[in-house]
Amino acid sequence: MHTSELTLTTPVGPLTLVAEGGALVAIRFGAGGPTAAPADTILAQAVREIEEYFAGERTRFTVPVRFPAGASAFRLRVWEALRQIPFGEVRTYGELARALGTSPRAVGGACRHNPVPLVVPCHRVVSRSGLGGYAGDWEKGAAGSVKRFLLELEARSRG
Repeated sequence: MHTSELTLTTPVGPLTLVAEGGALVAIRFGAGGPTAAPADTILAQAVREIEEYFAGERTRFTVPVRFPAGASAFRLRVWEALRQIPFGEVRTYGELARALGTSPRAVGGACRHNPVPLVVPCHRVVSRSGLGGYAGDWEKGAAGSVKRFLLELEARSRG
């Protein structure tokens, strides 16, 4: 299967987008791929939608996403639940855990392994007592700054 990669400059730093087989399969924080205009139609759609999101013009991503073939059924359930959290709203790890019949720690682990953050909005899941982690980092780390920025962006865009 052909894989295409592109690094996009965003307000939260470079995001490397990876498409394969007609779907977005990964978003990684940091540079990694070429920065030229995407030749892959999925990457072009992802770039357009992410740029619209950061401009406050998009509240829902429609780019096709494919999760890793080896992902557990549990992680797939969590990632699908994340996609149901409305733009500009948050859920706690505990709330999501209760809805899925599991523990907050297990939800956090699935969020940490989300292969397409932003498009699958794990940033909308917060701790009962604060921001919580993001991409395996805690709230005082660089990833915590990204999570805070995304939540503030969505709050402003909601009006």
